[in-house]
Amino acid sequence: MVLRAQRFVNSAYGERLIGMKVEEDGRTRWEVMHALTRALQYELGITPLSNSFGPTTLSTLQSRFPLLNATTVPNANFARLIQSALYCKGYDGGEIDGVYNPRVAAAVSRLKRDMGVDGVLPGGDLPPKVFKGLLTMDAYVTVNNGSDAIRGVQQWLNSRYLHRRDFFVIPCDGHNSRDVAKSFLFAIQYELGMADGTANGVFGPGTQAGLRSHPVGPGSQGIWVSLFSGAMVLNHRQAAFTSSFDGALADEARAFQSFVKLPVTGGGSFSTWASLLVSYGDQSRKGEACDGVTRITPARAAALKADGITIVGRYLTAVGNSLPEKVIQPGELRTIADSGMRCFPIYQTVGRNAAQYSYALGRAAGYAAMNAAMDHGFQNGARIFFAVDFDALDHEVTSNVLPHFKGVEDSMADAGNPYRVGVYGPRNVCTRVGAAGHSSASFVSDMSSGFSGNYGYPLPPDWAYDQFVTRWVGSGDGRIEIDNNIVSGRDLGENTFNPPRAQRPDTALHASLHASMLVDVNKYMQSIGFSESSPVRFFSHAECFQQVMVDGDAVITEVSNRYDMRKALVQTSTYWEMRHIGIEDRLQDDRVVLYHSGLPGGIRDSSTGIAQITGNAGLRAWNHCIGKGYVSGTVRDPDHDPDLYAVWNQVRDPSFALRTVALIHLWDAEGKPGGNNPPGGETVMRPMALDYNDQEIFQVLRRYQGWGEEAETHARQRMGLYYLCEKYNGISRNM
Repeated sequence: MVLRAQRFVNSAYGERLIGMKVEEDGRTRWEVMHALTRALQYELGITPLSNSFGPTTLSTLQSRFPLLNATTVPNANFARLIQSALYCKGYDGGEIDGVYNPRVAAAVSRLKRDMGVDGVLPGGDLPPKVFKGLLTMDAYVTVNNGSDAIRGVQQWLNSRYLHRRDFFVIPCDGHNSRDVAKSFLFAIQYELGMADGTANGVFGPGTQAGLRSHPVGPGSQGIWVSLFSGAMVLNHRQAAFTSSFDGALADEARAFQSFVKLPVTGGGSFSTWASLLVSYGDQSRKGEACDGVTRITPARAAALKADGITIVGRYLTAVGNSLPEKVIQPGELRTIADSGMRCFPIYQTVGRNAAQYSYALGRAAGYAAMNAAMDHGFQNGARIFFAVDFDALDHEVTSNVLPHFKGVEDSMADAGNPYRVGVYGPRNVCTRVGAAGHSSASFVSDMSSGFSGNYGYPLPPDWAYDQFVTRWVGSGDGRIEIDNNIVSGRDLGENTFNPPRAQRPDTALHASLHASMLVDVNKYMQSIGFSESSPVRFFSHAECFQQVMVDGDAVITEVSNRYDMRKALVQTSTYWEMRHIGIEDRLQDDRVVLYHSGLPGGIRDSSTGIAQITGNAGLRAWNHCIGKGYVSGTVRDPDHDPDLYAVWNQVRDPSFALRTVALIHLWDAEGKPGGNNPPGGETVMRPMALDYNDQEIFQVLRRYQGWGEEAETHARQRMGLYYLCEKYNGISRNM
């Protein structure tokens, strides 16, 4: 019947009348609902058409057809739209024959009963707000293990407030959500006496002031108890939805207050209301922990201590250079410990969208965080909170975030689990990562109350820190801006640290590390799809490792020291390219030889050698570095075939190739002048340095390959290899 509905909307309307055609597959989805909505707008004479059942559609329907039934439906196609929508929603719409018959009326009655509005809108007539709900993907029966208790609250909200102007039918699927949570705030505002147009579903000053004057507790009766118990139900508390504040509700209120670390009173105080209604709760509270992007000096430490702060969260690495004190500064951990406070480490990269989370990037993050934690002096057993600092939708948590944390977990396990894994992010992210077993505690970004992962989700059961407000502390030299956090006690940070590892130049890779590094690199490459050996690739993992990490170590160490460049950059780019060499690369090399021998079928240039460098890129990188005085040599003409071919042959030599990789990285960091740049060219980076941050490392690795989606994807994968190399280089330079 859904297939018949799809065929109807395509044949009766389609591209010609509503500007879209749906796939005819018998499956309900938003595309089908949008097509039906546009068809309804066409029948109502609304222009332009929209996928949204917005105010214009609703007001037009209300004015022309306040009740749709057998006598008021204007034409057969209009009736067929209703019948089609019913089938797409899972109700019996009759034969899609254009008749609002008793079967249709019975289906509408059932729909309204499921919505909870049959008491206020009885019978089989279809009113505009119910029609609006019909054209959504919301469910009005429990789905996906939904809670019957939550569904009861949803139905009650619909029945009590649907007559209000800005309240629309909410799902009755047994799950709290953004729409349900916002509608519950509308309910609070309506009961506070706010008029239509004033009530807005926002937890603003007026709503907060009203709630302060409506405490509830044992013995209370009426609507405010209903709202309080309903809020408890929506927060997955084991409370009954009731209008009488009995002992059972008081017990559950005490349990909730204890869980979120509020004064345990058993009543509905303002702070309790706030924690039930919005993720950040009562922002007038004071927490015992904080995190921030500012160095903790002795004066700031004293100010924090005086304000009741005992635990400070600080960042292991910096993403860019705009916040120079965001990363833990030299001597800072000692200052924190000497003041009597403790510190928990946070690892964050850019991480502003789902594409920046994957299994490979999770492995890279794990290696990077371990290296940084050891650099700063965090001892084994510390918990590192890995950040998910964006509004991750639930399907993105499934597709990207969970694999990312599996990568973090696996990298930590491969290293012998020196540190514990925590997660920082919205409530849904933290809950799901913890439930999957990838983290042991959550640092919840509850200040981001508009995030879909916070709106309507309860506080994760394993929460350690609840970030709820930004404020200033102290004065004068001690003045500092912090994000204040409530502490559950599941994590208390660290107060004992090893001496920090200095930013020393790289040394030769110690022979005792070869075997374990070989195993780790092989594990990582296999985890992202590279088997030990492959019929389509010429070199096995062991061969690449021997050529680059062992045989090439002296040259790589030399160029690293000369150019203030981490060895891992040269190791990563070369190893990655060598592992990719296949038959097509050899065929291209043969064609270059043909070209420069004057024979047919040739090409002028190709990527060649263990580092897959083109003659053009090698020549231009050498020219640039000769001009900068980084290296001596003869400047050559990239348009002159003999010059190009000479460099092409040189980069086929492994030693020359490794030196050239370093020069290409220098050239890349300085914007690749004269190179084959993307539109607008490459930006000039900070001069090459041993303390390049994650984003700078990513840029160097990406630029080596070029630009575009493939280069971006490969660079994300190479980040894990980079940090594995850096792990062993770090051990060597500190032995």
